[in-house]
Amino acid sequence: MAIRIYLDEILKERHMTSKELCRLVGITEANLSILRSGKAKGVRFGTVNRICYYLQCDVGDILKFDGKLEEEPEHET
Repeated sequence: MAIRIYLDEILKERHMTSKELCRLVGITEANLSILRSGKAKGVRFGTVNRICYYLQCDVGDILKFDGKLEEEPEHET
């Protein structure tokens, strides 16, 4: 994936559990797990805003571009 997720590292630095972040942000543990694993196809700006607010970090602290282009797989019709 072209975008790397660094939520686990920030959570550890802030001594916060993912469960606590879910409660503060208002998302399910399942959705946060998908985001943390890098398997999310998208995330709402409002969710990113709340995550950054409660972790007291910048978007660039949790989302980083790896310099590669991720191409969408072609769908057969």
